[in-house]
Amino acid sequence: MINKPCSSLKNIYKRKIMNNVFVYCEIDKYTVEEVSYELLTKGRKLANELGVQLEAVVAGTDIKGRVEQEILSYGVDTLHVFDAEELYPYTTKPHTSILVNLFKEKQPQICLMGATVIGRDLGPRVSSSLHSGLTADCTALEIGEYDDRKSGKHYDGLLYQIRPAFGGNIVATIVNPDNRPQMATVRSGVMKAERVDDNYNGEVVYHEVEKYVAPEDYVVRVIERHVEKANNNLKGAPIVVAGGYGVGSKEGFDLLQKLADELHGEVGATRAAVDAGYCEHDRQIGQTGVTVRPKVYIACGISGAIQHVAGMKESGIVISINTDPNAPINQLADYVITGSVEEVVPKMIKYYKENSK
Repeated sequence: MINKPCSSLKNIYKRKIMNNVFVYCEIDKYTVEEVSYELLTKGRKLANELGVQLEAVVAGTDIKGRVEQEILSYGVDTLHVFDAEELYPYTTKPHTSILVNLFKEKQPQICLMGATVIGRDLGPRVSSSLHSGLTADCTALEIGEYDDRKSGKHYDGLLYQIRPAFGGNIVATIVNPDNRPQMATVRSGVMKAERVDDNYNGEVVYHEVEKYVAPEDYVVRVIERHVEKANNNLKGAPIVVAGGYGVGSKEGFDLLQKLADELHGEVGATRAAVDAGYCEHDRQIGQTGVTVRPKVYIACGISGAIQHVAGMKESGIVISINTDPNAPINQLADYVITGSVEEVVPKMIKYYKENSK
């Protein structure tokens, strides 16, 4: 499936083939969010493949001297810093103006953002202002070529923006041949963060914020900010006990929770189990849920649909518990236990209790 955004206004924002890759770094006060490190890692790889530089943008309050080297260490060649009193907590207009005006100057060919609350607010506004198009909730990014059969044109070095579509039943590859930047938001946990060099020698540019943001952009102010703690640590858990539709009930998931508690892990679920009401939606793993990379992944009553596997295939050791010895998940598993969840899991709980003292 190839979608192509409208290019009727492409002359406003001219294409330059060799321009750089940009990443918008999201921060909480002085802490860079993990998804930004993941995007910097992917951005570095894309820039290397295209033979261009990686640039990053960070905006906040009193951040000068606090975040630069941490961001540069992921292979950033140029970091654009915007530091002003009104830039934290995040509000839409100032950050939009910063990116829109900076991108008009630099004209990047690619811009990546996290598919977070902020990224989903900011990305569409920037892409709309620049008439560039945006692909949301990507699960993979690649560089490739594209032939437009209608126009007969051939394109090299395009960003393949890959994401699930139609409820996760198909995977769509979307390209933007003519408009720039090619913009995508990416889910947290999908890509692995890898530091390049703690002392990476990148350039830091401190911008005068007032040249990019008009006074009226600050009309909305945050009076009080409250951040609710997550109900689980599924993304960061070293051990995940995941259940599928085969678990059979909420009570079955209570059993999985007991095993997870014994192993100091977290419980996850497939979409089918969530849709059946067996488990909460925020524990869903897969293309339309969370992506996890635990050291140990225990798959209980999971068939192994491709949509679910996409969210856990990077796990270290995979243990499958299933009554069907031919279940697709078993092809991915390092260890297979043939049996029902009701039979096997209580024995595992008993074993770990006896051997963890």
